[in-house]
This record gives sequence, structure tokens and C-alpha cells, in this order.
Amino acid sequence: MEFKTDVEAVDAFVKKYNQLREEIAKVIVGQDEIVKQSLISIFSQGHVLLVGVPGLAKTLLVNTIGEVLGLSYNRIQFTPDLMPSDIIGTEILDESRHFKFIKGPVFSNIILADEINRTPPKTQSALLEAMQEKAVTVAGTSYQLDQPFFVLATQNPIEQEGTYPLPEAQLDRFMFNLILDYPSFAEEVDVVKRTTVMQTVQVEKLLDAKEILFFQQLVRKLPVADNVVDYAVRLVSKTRPQTAEAHEWANKYLNWGAGPRASQYLIVGAKTHAAINGKYSPDIEDVQAVAYPILRHRIVRNYKAEAEQVGVDDIISELLK
Repeated sequence: MEFKTDVEAVDAFVKKYNQLREEIAKVIVGQDEIVKQSLISIFSQGHVLLVGVPGLAKTLLVNTIGEVLGLSYNRIQFTPDLMPSDIIGTEILDESRHFKFIKGPVFSNIILADEINRTPPKTQSALLEAMQEKAVTVAGTSYQLDQPFFVLATQNPIEQEGTYPLPEAQLDRFMFNLILDYPSFAEEVDVVKRTTVMQTVQVEKLLDAKEILFFQQLVRKLPVADNVVDYAVRLVSKTRPQTAEAHEWANKYLNWGAGPRASQYLIVGAKTHAAINGKYSPDIEDVQAVAYPILRHRIVRNYKAEAEQVGVDDIISELLK
């Protein structure tokens, strides 16, 4: 993509982003914040953990995003008997008695990991390695994954029987933890009207992999003022109980705070948030705009917080004051 200056490129990015939102809205009713944060995550080179009850169009959302971005898409249904080889692929003996690697569904641009907490840790870690390294290793050989690579994993918050909750260290690999809520009455009426007729909506492909990689690099190039970096790091430091920077609520309600990866994601997320709003450098408001989904799964409440029904978002709100 040819632009004379980065300013011109950011202006083009804003235009593309707004077109993406409009195109996705043809299929997805409401869920504006979820769509926005998912796109921010893609352009920030992050991954998303989506928590919501069944039937809220999580699969349709990922499928639609894949179509408008012109990317390949695979859905993996996580079950208790799923093996790592079912995700990354396996070696087979071909006719000439040589081992041949058959690629698994992880070799795609967008992966929907449906109900990731239904499968044992060994299988979870196979996907999480791919997310971190952007490569998989089979029989000593490393295979690079397609770029861009984006994982959207879902969890059902209701049924916890027979699940394997993701450990904190693995949750940390996800940039965002998004809470998907029920639609409003008007939105649900719209959903029912759209989905109970013969008409199907076709979305237009607006970007390709090369353009997405260009915009990902553009976001990284945005300059950030020192006071914004200081604010992001100080915000994360406030979550760490019994440390010099700890907030009183962290000491009172948290067992554990967020690590340095949270600070990195706050800045990258703020850059993308600034860019989609036509700003050429992020400010403190941009950091605050992405703080909830970044910190939500990185702070661990203690018994006192649970007993007093102080939620994670309540604690983040207090830290942001």
C-alpha cells in the first residue's frame, strides 16, 4: 500500500475501519462494542477471549469478520477427547514410506476456539503455543503459521461442570477478555425478523492479508508521549497488592495483579484505538478505553472481594478514578 506519509495512511485506516463496521453491521445486530474491540485486537496483533452464554452469535461474528477481512477461517469445537494433533496436525506415512505432515485447522488466519475450557490442559496448551510463537513444532520440525493470525476463544460462563478453566498464565496470552451480553429487546426483535426469512445477506470483502499486515505495522509506528506510557504502567502497577504502587483496593480485594504484558497491551491497544478515531498519537483517554478488557482477566480477586460481591470491573473502575 502506497501512502506519501503516515498521516495519510492513518486517514485511510479510519476510512477502512468505518467501512468494516458498516459491513459487519449488515449481519451482526448490536454488539457494537464487541465488534469494535475485536477489530482493535486484530489490528493490535492480539487475541480475544469471549465469555458469553450460548446462542449470542459468537460463531457468526467470527465468520463475518473473516469474510470482510478476506481471511481464511476455521472453527475448532473443543471437547474433552480433543487431542493436540487434532489442532496442529499430524504426520502420516505416505505411499513412498516417507513421513508427511498433514496440517491441522490451526493453519488458518482466524481461529474460533469454541468452548476452550472444555478440553484438557494438554490440548489447550497446543493452541496457546501457536498463539504465542505463531508457529507449531511437530517431530522436531517448526512450521510457521499463516499471517495475520488471530484466535477468538469462547467460554460459557454457566456450565462449569466438566470444564478445565484456563490457568492465569495462559489467560495472559489473550489481549482482551470481552463479556458478551444478551441483546436489548429492540435488537432481539431485529435479530428474529432478519433470521426467520429466506433472505441471506452477503458481505463484501474489504481488505486482504497484505493490507491488514500493513495497518498492523502502521499502528506500531504511532508515537506515544512519555506521560501516556507512565500512566499505563502506573495503572498496571496499582493492581499489584502489597507493592509500593498498590492501590488500597488492590491490597484489600486482590490476591494477584497484572503483569508487564498488560502494560504492553494497554499501549498497543491505545495506539489502535487512537488510530481508528483519526488521532495520530494516543492519549490517556485511549488507554482508559481499552483498560477493562485488558485488565479483566489479569487480576485475581480474593475471598473478601467475593464475600462482599465486589466484581472485577468494580475494582478496575476504582483504579481508573
